[in-house]
Amino acid sequence: MIDYRVRANKVTVTLFVIYFIILCWILLLKLGVRFTYMESRSINFIPFEDAFLPDVKLDLGEIILNVLVFIPLGIYVAILFKLWTLSKKLFFFFMISLMFETLQFILKIGAFDITDLITNTFGGVIGLVVFKIIEKAFNNSVKAQRFINVFATLGSVLLILLLLLLKLNLLPIKYQ
Repeated sequence: MIDYRVRANKVTVTLFVIYFIILCWILLLKLGVRFTYMESRSINFIPFEDAFLPDVKLDLGEIILNVLVFIPLGIYVAILFKLWTLSKKLFFFFMISLMFETLQFILKIGAFDITDLITNTFGGVIGLVVFKIIEKAFNNSVKAQRFINVFATLGSVLLILLLLLLKLNLLPIKYQ
């Protein structure tokens, strides 16, 4: 059983590193695309500010994407940092999100937005819950971890392939 756990942890750590690199590419390098807003800096300290402004629609798509992109972080933290308390895990999600928001502001590649901090942290929490559900379904943490590793490997390969095809303009979708 120990050998399975050690091998599973090595795979999980590798997948976590790949996920984190992809996350950096998406959030900091913006998939290699220059957007018009990148030359200005802005800060928003009002959570879900757009919901309170007249004639401005809340960008639900962006909120959902912010949550979704941090769900894997929650899953990886649940696996790799089992001994951490819930508050330590929440603080970790918040600090990772804070790091990305701060870097986006400093590097002029995005706004510092409190809404993103909230939604990213919430995505991490959802990831914790998802792993607990999978762990209960398998009734074994090692089997659950191996399932996640297989699923994450397939997902990582597909995501890298999609991003590569997008970058090479080999899809009917153009993002540049």
